[in-house]
Amino acid sequence: MKRSLAHGGTATLLVSEVMLVVFAVMPLLAPAATPPARNAADEKPRFASLQVEIWPEFDRRGAALVILKGELAADLALPATVSVRVPASSDPTAVAFATAPGSELFNLEHERIYADAFTTLRFRTSHRLVHIEFYDRLARDTPGRRFAYVWPGDLAVDRLTVRLQEPAAASDILVKPELGAAVKGPDGLLYRKADLGTFDAGKRLPVEIGYTKTDPRTSSEILGLKAAVSTPAPTTGSSIAPPGWLLIVAVAAALLFGAGTVLLWWRLRGKVSGAPPRGSGFCPQCGNRLSSDDQFCSKCGAPVRKASNPGERNAP
Repeated sequence: MKRSLAHGGTATLLVSEVMLVVFAVMPLLAPAATPPARNAADEKPRFASLQVEIWPEFDRRGAALVILKGELAADLALPATVSVRVPASSDPTAVAFATAPGSELFNLEHERIYADAFTTLRFRTSHRLVHIEFYDRLARDTPGRRFAYVWPGDLAVDRLTVRLQEPAAASDILVKPELGAAVKGPDGLLYRKADLGTFDAGKRLPVEIGYTKTDPRTSSEILGLKAAVSTPAPTTGSSIAPPGWLLIVAVAAALLFGAGTVLLWWRLRGKVSGAPPRGSGFCPQCGNRLSSDDQFCSKCGAPVRKASNPGERNAP
């Protein structure tokens, strides 16, 4: 049984060493394996920049498209939970993120909370660039059109910009606050834009627009343009890397699984490869197979005592 005991001891020692390594590493992994705790900054993020774009009657009659393009502050810990209110009368069509300015948009899972005059869009993001689009109704009962949007001040903004797309075939355009002179864009439409500076959380910004338009068609119909609504790509495993703590937990679980597998393997091996009984043609010292005329083991050199005849006694 010496061979079995030797292998059993080696197995126990090996498993013990593996388990010691795992348990020594686990305390170091514990802080990273814990999902980030929420803090005040996480609950009240800040935009480094926010551009509010308003496109009245661009591709939907009787409605204005509002686009919010925000970049979260560089010192904000990610992932961050963001809540933005939009008018309850609006139709949100996109809540997304981008990995770089002007790059492809990806859907963000979000919650919609309905209350009185607002719908709150709440989401958690691991990226700094966020993108929200919604349509809201505008008054067009007469040629004199009117539309108003109010940034509710849900987040502080270091630099807030407003950009207006003038509707095609519109005239007598008035905007408040003043957005400066119109500049023609690559799509053939005119745009007005102004940087309105810093806005603290809770500070509202109303934007009021008025113009005259007798053509019932939208700008995209008049100019033959494509629809403006962004269609974010579905979020896939390749577009969002899993959190670092999740990867660490997976590695730790793999180590524990491996240690258990080693222990089970050694136990099964010990049962199968245990030393045979004495006198069965194996060396009692190392378990090497013996020939019938061997007096010493050819592997370890131990003396081999032949089986005695029944009733035989050792000489005195």
